[in-house]
Amino acid sequence: MLNTNVTLAQSGVLFGTSGARGLVEQFTPDVCAAFTHAFVSVMQQDFTFDTVAIAIDNRPSSYAMAQACAQALAQLGLKAQYYGVIPTPALAYVAMQQNMPSIMVTGSHIPFDRNGLKFYRPDGEISKQNEQAILSSQVGFSALSELDPLTVNPNAAQQYIQRYVNVFSNTLLQGKRIGIYQHSSAGRDIYPELFSKLGADVVTLERSDVFVPIDTEAVSEQDCQKALDWVTTHKLDALFSTDGDGDRPMLADENGHWLRGDILGLLCSKYLNIEALAIPVSCNTAIEQTELFKTVKRTKIGSPYVIEAFAQLLTQYGTVAGFEANGGFLLGSDLSLNQSQSSLTALPTRDAVLPVLAVLALSQTTGIAAQVAHLPQRYTHSDRLKDFPTDKSKAIIATVHVSPQELLTTLGGNADELVNLDTTDGLRLTLVSGLIIHLRPSGNAPEFRCYVEADNLQSAKQWVTKVLTVMTRTLANM
Repeated sequence: MLNTNVTLAQSGVLFGTSGARGLVEQFTPDVCAAFTHAFVSVMQQDFTFDTVAIAIDNRPSSYAMAQACAQALAQLGLKAQYYGVIPTPALAYVAMQQNMPSIMVTGSHIPFDRNGLKFYRPDGEISKQNEQAILSSQVGFSALSELDPLTVNPNAAQQYIQRYVNVFSNTLLQGKRIGIYQHSSAGRDIYPELFSKLGADVVTLERSDVFVPIDTEAVSEQDCQKALDWVTTHKLDALFSTDGDGDRPMLADENGHWLRGDILGLLCSKYLNIEALAIPVSCNTAIEQTELFKTVKRTKIGSPYVIEAFAQLLTQYGTVAGFEANGGFLLGSDLSLNQSQSSLTALPTRDAVLPVLAVLALSQTTGIAAQVAHLPQRYTHSDRLKDFPTDKSKAIIATVHVSPQELLTTLGGNADELVNLDTTDGLRLTLVSGLIIHLRPSGNAPEFRCYVEADNLQSAKQWVTKVLTVMTRTLANM
């Protein structure tokens, strides 16, 4: 007999900013079973259910992991409702509608040699407290033997499409030519149908049989060039894509320029007339500068922290939402759109579709670029160093925290310019010039992330390059 606490402790798999992440080889069948048994045990303390929904992304390892989770449910006498390859928000939405917990097998944007598990309560994402309860659970279970094949229920994809068809006009995108960069996204077969139903002339681009680890916070130079080329070649009004599991959007304007995720979220919130926002500390300060919102609550990075902030905001405001710098939009309250009799129900998990449709609706007559141009001109750029040990990242940040002037001097900044040091998540340095440098270890992979906000994009890019060059040199000397 195995024990969940011991099995998980020995696995090396940890919870990151959203979900449990690790190397594929760490997610053995028994580790997946341990997570499933522990998750069910925690959920049964608050909910009654006989079925758990499961879905996967397009990673080569995801199906076998889903089989292991389903087999563990069978050990408990529970049914598994398997929805196949669909976006994470599609799974969360359909499971919430049916009052079921759910498990999404995905590593999101990280490389395919890694994978992960995301867990959802019947009322939304699990909390950080739930995560700790899962890791500390002491549940006995039997080792898994042969894994049974899974039968796909196709209904979740159609319900996700209908969620948006019900509230947006079928002429919303009429006359618009929309490109969809499919790659290996879990939603690549859903998006063309949805956009077509809303009136768009859809152009599908670069479907891949190999998993593509797209990070919407650090868009590659190749993908930037693709956007420029595709918009010109195909005469597109916009270009849409997502990360691997379809909860983080990418939207390029009519000129082929990708919008930063927090700018996308800001414009979406404007269109939806959101009163109160919860956003991570890494988001652009243009959000407050617009003065569009009654309150903006800044949190640690990760959707569980954004969702946690909803509880208080909902006691004071009628429309509540959140978004992250990666573009994922979290709807904290039900709301009605002017052109629809149907209510858009709350979906407190990252979603890639709502922010894109909202921005396309907002920019129907003006174009996307004009909407961005009317915002306060603050520019963010970010990038990451891969294969950067997390313990080294934390050590470097601790050193900078003690003596930030040393880093600024090394970077060529004046030590007197530091006006604020924010330790909400990592280290965020604000200079009197308005330049913001934010350092933090990734919560999902051994990567060192740097975000810079400045008055122009070129400066932001230059400072990110400077910082990451110094960090590379520092790591080499450790």
